[in-house]
Amino acid sequence: MEQAQSTSGQGLPKGFAWGATAAGIKASGKLDVAIAVVPKGGHAAAMYTRNTVVAAPVTVGRRHLQSTGGRVSALLVNAGNANCATGQAGLDACARSCTAAAEAFGCIFDEVFPSSTGIIGVPFPTEKLIAALPAAKASLGSTREHAELFANAILTTDTRMKVARAVVDVDGVEVRLFGAAKGAGMIHPQVGPPHATMLVYLFTDLAAEPAELQSLLEPAVDHSFNSISIDGDTSTNDTVLLLASGASGVKLDARVRDPFANALALVCGSLAHQIVDDGEGVTHVVTLHICGAASQADAKAVASTIATSPLCKTAWSSADPNWGRLLAAAGRSGVAIDAEKVTISIGQQPVFEYGMRAPQFDEAATHAVMQQREYTITMHLGMGEAECRYITCDLTVEYVHINADYST
Repeated sequence: MEQAQSTSGQGLPKGFAWGATAAGIKASGKLDVAIAVVPKGGHAAAMYTRNTVVAAPVTVGRRHLQSTGGRVSALLVNAGNANCATGQAGLDACARSCTAAAEAFGCIFDEVFPSSTGIIGVPFPTEKLIAALPAAKASLGSTREHAELFANAILTTDTRMKVARAVVDVDGVEVRLFGAAKGAGMIHPQVGPPHATMLVYLFTDLAAEPAELQSLLEPAVDHSFNSISIDGDTSTNDTVLLLASGASGVKLDARVRDPFANALALVCGSLAHQIVDDGEGVTHVVTLHICGAASQADAKAVASTIATSPLCKTAWSSADPNWGRLLAAAGRSGVAIDAEKVTISIGQQPVFEYGMRAPQFDEAATHAVMQQREYTITMHLGMGEAECRYITCDLTVEYVHINADYST
């Protein structure tokens, strides 16, 4: 059995059809309704935002997965309106949309999984969505072009679609995985098991039960989407859905589990990086490698604090090698840190060692590293063996302009 490999080719999972149309929800008139259908039904696992304010589709989607035991036959996504803070009317609108989609695609209403992204607090245009379903149905197909229609229709402030693929060869039979994501702002995901936005949809033709899919999804998300930040704001609508059609005929067993987990990690890691790389106003993508921590939780706490520090992020925007901001952010992370044990490097340039500026610190060379589109900051805490990698970005004037004018 071959290990998982990423691929940019045609290798889409079997048992799905994708499509999209414009319903007039976006003022631009661009594609804003995306549909994915599993004609024979599929099994799903999901993780949602941990924000305590959640959108109607998060509430309804969670309810539907619980009532069907994780069975999904259709995925209904709209962009341009988050259907959040819309009260009972928003919940009713979401339920009506699911019922109409079920009639259009020949399944029961709670086998429809809804998602929304866009502006918060605006009444949801249910009639526009329902009226667009025949056109969405007519657009369905199983080619790469159809999958990319879906991937483009879910975008809001994104500048490009975000997709990734991987294949696992199981004794000559391909198990395929395709992922599509959106997100460019309001990105600091904290998604967990069922309890501007990041939406991630992962499609596979593996045969697996919902509980098995959940056990694969959680670690993949923790090391990818839960390890990125653009602006420190966690959306009300964040959703990651893993949907399996079973059409490959390959069942998840002990022999298949690790290769498939690797494939899922590849796809999630790629999509997470693409989200940050397309962040609103981003000019620098920064990987924080926090190592030498007492626990992985400590490593991630330090990384998250640095990643969301306005002072660090603005320094990155101008390639300012102000390492003191990194150290100060780590020191307020809630993790016990002894600065005399800490070392920091920006790229290959040492900037701080054991309580003071590194003797080899070269400001010009460090500035040159920070002018690159991507680089890594490594902080060794000297407290243990745990580590994490966390992807973040700079904070620019363009980000301020985009979000100052978002609702107007």
